[in-house]
Amino acid sequence: MSSSAKGLPGLRGTDHIGFTVPDLDQAVDFFVNVIGCEAFYDLGPFKADDDWMATHLNVHPKTVMKRLKFLRCQHGSNFEIFEYGAPDQNRQQPRNSDIGGHHLAFYVDDMEAALAHLRAHGVKILGEPTLSRNASAGQTWVYFLSPWGMQLELVSYPGGKRYEKDTERRLWHPAKPQA
Repeated sequence: MSSSAKGLPGLRGTDHIGFTVPDLDQAVDFFVNVIGCEAFYDLGPFKADDDWMATHLNVHPKTVMKRLKFLRCQHGSNFEIFEYGAPDQNRQQPRNSDIGGHHLAFYVDDMEAALAHLRAHGVKILGEPTLSRNASAGQTWVYFLSPWGMQLELVSYPGGKRYEKDTERRLWHPAKPQA
């Protein structure tokens, strides 16, 4: 079947983002009680006596997915948190500069209030808020770390970003309809 359209047929958007944590209970507590996300359901454990884990998840065949939990943070994408046990598990948290490095960014209306809240909960903030330039001008951001060292970000651009002057298209924003 030939198609001139680009991308996946029927694509609607990002359903969820998944990541692995060393302790699921600790992660759920942090995301619910510090960040303010809502926990939904959990599943697990899952293990297989054959090569199912390697075939379907590209992990060691003896891997055990101990538990997973789905969460949502206000109007953003869902995310799925996993706790795994595997004979060859890398327990080092990747940095942004590493292959596979990543972070989650949380949009906030009031950067200073959000930072005060994180500080009150003993969260490590990486530097001071940065004002973006160029196409992202109008945005303020700062990184912080979860208790297990995962990189997270606060971002705010209540007046929009500079790129919006050059196009009618808009990146996702929690408070604005999408063009």
